[in-house]
Amino acid sequence: MFNTDSAPVWRGKWIQSLYRILHSHCRQKETVIPTELPLVQEVTTTLREWATIWRDLYVGDKREMFNSVRDMIYDLIEWRSQILSGTLPQDELTELKQRVTSKIDYGNKYLDLDLVVRDKDGNILDPELTSTISLFRAHEAASKQIEDRIQEEKPDSLSILLGVSVNVVCKIGEDAEVLMSLYDPVDSKFISENYLVKWSSSGLVKDIDQLHNLRAVFTDLGSEDLKREKISFVCQIVRVGRMELRDNNTKKLTSGLRRPFGVAVMDVTDIITVDCSAAQNKSHSYIWEHRVPLSLWVTLKRLPGDIHQIRKDFPHLVDRSTAVARKMGFPEIIMPGDVRNDIYVTLVQGDFDKGSKTTPKNVEVTMSVYDEDGKKLENVIFPGAGDEGINEYKSVIYYQVKQPRWFETIKVAIPIEDVNRSHLRFTFRHRSSQDSKDKSEKIFALSFVKLMRYDGTTLRDGEHDLIVYKAEAKKLEDSSLYLNLPATKLELEEKGYSSTGKSTQNLGNCTISKDSFQIATLVCSTKLTQNVDLLGLLKWRSNTSLLQQNLRQLMKVEGGEVVKFLQDTLDALFNIMMENSDSDTFDTLVFDALVFIIGLIADRKFQHFNPVLETYIRKHFSATLAYTKLTKVLKNYVDNAEKLTEQLLKAMKALEYIFKFIVRSRVLFNQYILLPLMTDQLKFHLEKREEPKACCQLLSDILEVLYRKDVVRNITLKLYVLLFPSGNRSITRESTSPSLRKKHTSTVNNTFNLRKLSFLQDFLMETFIMFKDLIGKNVYPSDWVIMNMMQNKVFLRAINQYAAVLNKKFLDQTNFELQLWNNYFHLAVAFLTQESLQLENFSSDKRAKIFQKYQDMRRQIGFEIRDMWYNLGPHKIKFIPEMVGPILEMTLVPEIELRKATIAIFFDMMQCEFHFTCSFQRFENEIITKLDHEVEGGRGDEQYKVLFQKMKHKYLAKTGENFVTLVVRLLERLLDYRTIMHDENKENRMSCTVNVLNFYKEIDREEMYIRYLYKLCDLHKECDNYTEAAYTLLLHAKLLKWSDEPCAAHLTQRDGYQASTQGQLKDQLYQEIINYFDKGKMWEEAIILGKELAEQYENEMFDFEQLSASLRKQAQFYENIVKVIRPKPDYFAVGYYGMGFPSFLRNKMFMYRGKEYERREDFEARLLTQFPNAEKMKTTTPPSEDIKCSSGQYIQCFTVKPILDLPAKFQNKPVSEQIVSFYTVNEVHKFQYSRPVRKGEKDPDNEFANMWIERTTYTTAYKLPGILRWFEVKSVSTEISPLENAMETMQLTNEKISSMVQRHLNDPNLPINPLSLLLNGIVDPAVMGGFANYEKAFFNDKYMQEHPEDLEKIEKLKDLIAWQIPHLAEGVRIHGEKVTEALRPFHDRLEACFKQLREKVEKQYGVKSLVRVYVSVLEIHYVAFSFSCSFVWPGTFLHFTDAITLCYLKMSILQYCIKVTEESCVPYFDLPS
Repeated sequence: MFNTDSAPVWRGKWIQSLYRILHSHCRQKETVIPTELPLVQEVTTTLREWATIWRDLYVGDKREMFNSVRDMIYDLIEWRSQILSGTLPQDELTELKQRVTSKIDYGNKYLDLDLVVRDKDGNILDPELTSTISLFRAHEAASKQIEDRIQEEKPDSLSILLGVSVNVVCKIGEDAEVLMSLYDPVDSKFISENYLVKWSSSGLVKDIDQLHNLRAVFTDLGSEDLKREKISFVCQIVRVGRMELRDNNTKKLTSGLRRPFGVAVMDVTDIITVDCSAAQNKSHSYIWEHRVPLSLWVTLKRLPGDIHQIRKDFPHLVDRSTAVARKMGFPEIIMPGDVRNDIYVTLVQGDFDKGSKTTPKNVEVTMSVYDEDGKKLENVIFPGAGDEGINEYKSVIYYQVKQPRWFETIKVAIPIEDVNRSHLRFTFRHRSSQDSKDKSEKIFALSFVKLMRYDGTTLRDGEHDLIVYKAEAKKLEDSSLYLNLPATKLELEEKGYSSTGKSTQNLGNCTISKDSFQIATLVCSTKLTQNVDLLGLLKWRSNTSLLQQNLRQLMKVEGGEVVKFLQDTLDALFNIMMENSDSDTFDTLVFDALVFIIGLIADRKFQHFNPVLETYIRKHFSATLAYTKLTKVLKNYVDNAEKLTEQLLKAMKALEYIFKFIVRSRVLFNQYILLPLMTDQLKFHLEKREEPKACCQLLSDILEVLYRKDVVRNITLKLYVLLFPSGNRSITRESTSPSLRKKHTSTVNNTFNLRKLSFLQDFLMETFIMFKDLIGKNVYPSDWVIMNMMQNKVFLRAINQYAAVLNKKFLDQTNFELQLWNNYFHLAVAFLTQESLQLENFSSDKRAKIFQKYQDMRRQIGFEIRDMWYNLGPHKIKFIPEMVGPILEMTLVPEIELRKATIAIFFDMMQCEFHFTCSFQRFENEIITKLDHEVEGGRGDEQYKVLFQKMKHKYLAKTGENFVTLVVRLLERLLDYRTIMHDENKENRMSCTVNVLNFYKEIDREEMYIRYLYKLCDLHKECDNYTEAAYTLLLHAKLLKWSDEPCAAHLTQRDGYQASTQGQLKDQLYQEIINYFDKGKMWEEAIILGKELAEQYENEMFDFEQLSASLRKQAQFYENIVKVIRPKPDYFAVGYYGMGFPSFLRNKMFMYRGKEYERREDFEARLLTQFPNAEKMKTTTPPSEDIKCSSGQYIQCFTVKPILDLPAKFQNKPVSEQIVSFYTVNEVHKFQYSRPVRKGEKDPDNEFANMWIERTTYTTAYKLPGILRWFEVKSVSTEISPLENAMETMQLTNEKISSMVQRHLNDPNLPINPLSLLLNGIVDPAVMGGFANYEKAFFNDKYMQEHPEDLEKIEKLKDLIAWQIPHLAEGVRIHGEKVTEALRPFHDRLEACFKQLREKVEKQYGVKSLVRVYVSVLEIHYVAFSFSCSFVWPGTFLHFTDAITLCYLKMSILQYCIKVTEESCVPYFDLPS
């Protein structure tokens, strides 16, 4: 498990590499997969499909699913390699195929992919060769099987299991093996296989996935086991490491030796033999050889049933990861289909001479399995449940023991076809504790035993005393040197040799040793018998001349052996009977053998096999003609009762099952004969609508049985009789069986030729409605792709057949039926647009498989629809505009040939309507409305737009082209809107929404315009943009009148408005808009609407209560304007450059209104979050064409200054700053940005000489704020010369000084530091250089001669310099009054500098001075903010045009006039003298 957020880089590379390897591995399928192995092709296709999903799971950090899919992919890759190797035996290959298909089906369900249906051999069913009912039932069975598997795969919530839940605390210091099994102490034998757990030297389980998950289930225990006197649970611990545990690691010691360590035993008789619902907990520990702390806890719980049953009943306890330890022997009942082929080998004991050694040998036995060619069989030896198969097994080593007793049991599972060629080989080797000595030790002896006897039967159960051969080690490796020798001492005696002599005997290249070695074997196989007679019957085809003898000998075989092979035996008997159907030679013998088997099962000893026989008859018996032969033999026994008394008596005892075989055989044969009776009964119930489900089930059974070529007409006619007169569509739908094949449909049509036209019309009408109902209801689950495609194939055939009938019978003027044709078109379009046929929505592999099998049915039905439309002729006008929507839906299907063929229908519709009405307005209105809904629903793309744009028509040249242009423009906007409809960036969604609504406004589509207005309003409300939401709703309100005209339906698209007239709706809208303006602090706008409402309430509606409420709101809004501080948002110019942006942004500039207190840095960060791949431009210059045409994304962002556009009512009047400040950032549509630009060569002595200013004015199409927080702009650039720049800078400096002075006059408590810095920066030339730079740049003869047009501006600049002195003087005066003693030296220097500056300026540019006057507030009239200001008091009129004076007056008047009372006087105003 890992976290993808913090996963290191190598993990990302690892998954990418593995993904590439997997795809590379899969792409080789065309060259490496043989055609005879379709399963491998399926695995490869599945791997490719899963790999794509697997990668998405990794990217999406879905860890649990990722790990599950990874494990399944690894399994499939491994199994695929095994199949391709071609080395697997047939039975193992069959088993592997079963595992592969099971894994694929489970994985597909787990990943919500399509369900794959298979036959009993795991092959994918071919729908062309399978009846529809069989296909449907196969889907049902597959779904149920997978659901059961999923239940089994669910994780455990408990740690208690049926078998054993283990916790071992054992830190030996070396690796260990813990083997657990059930043991019968009375009979001194083990009952079950071992459950093996491998323990690490650290004291934890080796497989970390098994930590806290050590579970096993012991199965196949029957009633005989419950009767055992005593049962023990035995745990053996084998140490894997050094010879002696006490040896330290300083020497070079041999490792990996299996040495006995300890054993623990617990009596579990009460748990096994008594039904205990609660878990029994017991612990037992036993120390052997070493004082090492060891604890073992086991928890056991008894559960009823075999492994399949308990997995279903107790999925929370037993799942697929639980180890299964089987009983060493057969269960009491072997059900048909249960296959087992296990051989248990027990290493019993041995006796080995010490030879040349002074002490007995440390003997290690190695067991392996070889075929007769000397090839070792791999992974066929299983030391215990819970462990994988291995190639060879090494025994425990007993240190210096001459007669070791192992009693180690190992399971050998060999493919059935390889058993007759295989043998077990045992080699013996002395192991030394010193690694150097151990490596020199060679194999000193060998024993072997063949698994198949000379007569074809399997090795007998029991102990076998094997011969121990000695030879050179290399010779012992050659199987050809010893396979012809006797393996056991019994065989040796049979060949005439003595097995008791103490001297050695030479046989060929080998010598019989005096050593001895014993093993015990137990065969548990449902395919391998140890009985010669039974084997002869099961393989009767290999020698038919012995068939009669084998049948007679069968009745002498021990019953236990027969019931183990019950299904194979019964299959053999009935195959003999059926393959000799033209002869009665074997009938009596087969009958007697059948009676013998039935008699066996009737015996109390085998009566538990009754369910097995019942299951065989019900599910596996398939001899349809067996009843004739069985009844013939039985009749012969009855007719000749006197002679055949004994045979008849046995037959009478077995009569129950004899008749069950006869009846089942007859049922299989008679199903066809029963058809007339059953169909008549079905018709009766269907017409009365009785027992619909039962009728549907029976109908399905009939269709299944009669899926044969020679009964086609009967099927069709019976279906017609059953289904049509009932007129019950629900019954047909409920049967979920579209079983009309092409030939059946043709027969129906031929039958209807004999019927009346009205009858045919009713039939077609019902069928069209039924088909459309089935298509719309999705009868089958979406993952039943084969069933869905089969249904679609049947529908397509039928619809095409019925189309031919429509053209032939219902097209002429007399018999034309509008509703019938309308139903046809709607059915055909519904079929074409159904989800299961949209191939582009599927993975490439699934798309390819469907196309290969069925082609693209959409194209076929689409061409048919086109042809049917053109066949309508003069009837076309009857389908306009109703059919525009369905045809549009069809043309939007992303299949290019279909689009090319069907888009032309639109022009045919236009021409048709134009022919009748001289316009195509109805068609145009309908297609625009439908196109909006279809594109918003996900249909349509750029390709469709291009194809539509290419349409031309010679008869409608001008109007047609205008229409095409209109639709293309709409498509562009709708596609942009759909692209970002679900985008997290709501601003982009707003932009696209405005584009669409503006388009609808332009073409006067009021209904669609209002629809998108509300979409935009909802977006604004989600973002708390209440101001913009108000402006958006206001657009709707402006469409309404203050009148009693009724509201059209499209005007009231929201349920929240309860209005019957336009006046009522407008009133409600205004109330909501005012509320939004209030939330957005746009009280000025709210007041305007409130006044309009008040006018209606007072003079039109006479609703004084509403009037008073409205006036109170207005009063509150006025108060808010004056008292509430509203933050001023900044405005930002944003340019989106590069082809990487959507079309509605690409290479355009927008003016954005920032949020409250939003800085430019924050705004830029928000922009770049929306476009993470965009690059921020570092300059404010317009971008080059290269950037605009590049494929990337470039964002340019800078702050702009809004230009005040004061309403006329406020101009030339004294207005509060609170009132005016609103308009500085609202109701603006012009913005300025200034950027310094240098021209000519740079003057190192004076940077102002060539410093120009580029000033850009941006104008938006709409004022801000508006229905958006941004609008596209157009720009006008102007340049300001260096002289003008100097004038502007000087003017701003003077205004800044004046403003600072005025603030200190108003508030004596202001800190002095800002004033100090400002004055020092101006009067001290060492700091800023003062205006000396201007003098050098402009006040010289050279400049004046080169720029004579600037003489007036030069004089103005000099005047500005002169006017700076009196303002500085006032500032220095205030500074001297407020300066502290600590800053007195600084002030003295300030005064000295100012004195020098003053003398210089007054000498060169003249003296300017300010005068102080006292003015009554009531006598001050602020006339203008622009370039003049007038003051009026008795007898005097003063007019000042100087900008400095204007600024000073503005500051004084605005800040003080409001604060003083009527007769109080402003302390003084400094006015120019």
